[in-house]
Amino acid sequence: MDPAAFANAFRERRASAIIRTDSTDAARLAMDAAVRGGLTICEFTLTVPGALDLVGEFRKRGEKEGLLVGVGTVLTPEDAVRSVDAGAQFLVSPAMDPAVIAAAGRLGVSMMPGCATPSEMLAAHRAGARLQKLFPAVPNGPSWVAQTLAPLSMLRIVPTSGVTVENAADYLRAGAWAVGFVASLFEASDVRHARWDAIEARARAAAAAVGGVELPVR
Repeated sequence: MDPAAFANAFRERRASAIIRTDSTDAARLAMDAAVRGGLTICEFTLTVPGALDLVGEFRKRGEKEGLLVGVGTVLTPEDAVRSVDAGAQFLVSPAMDPAVIAAAGRLGVSMMPGCATPSEMLAAHRAGARLQKLFPAVPNGPSWVAQTLAPLSMLRIVPTSGVTVENAADYLRAGAWAVGFVASLFEASDVRHARWDAIEARARAAAAAVGGVELPVR
């Protein structure tokens, strides 16, 4: 999926599910629960054991179930190549590295780098990243997004860390392009104790929260 198409699809679907855990099986079953709950953009971080195998599995499912599957914690151009070879349709990083953005461009996929300041976001945009991940979380996140977009309306900010069912709609109303659910969706205790129904219920609530927002015109 080319970067423009992914950006449009992310805007339309509004949210992603991002899993980070130390068990391949737990990551698979937790993401299954999120998909059942209505979240169809799936991100597996490279810190998950067997992450690229999971990407391949979910990519095959995606052809029938409408899933979009990507890889997070992409830190090098080599990570980008391995991820796309495994089937990743988009890439995400916790940091802004122009070399990784350029590698994604050569591979024809979207690269969403992590940015903590407006300067980093503008640099990412100028380097070719259509989407900019707000990472780590900032105080008064929705206000931060709105204030940043006021002079930098070309940015497409995607908050992840700190996004919850309770504040996701506020982020979207403030102008965020989309949001990502991480720990608030995949609570560590639920993943550890295999409480997949609880994760499915939170995913359903998250999908409802973002689906009910009238998005600002961008």
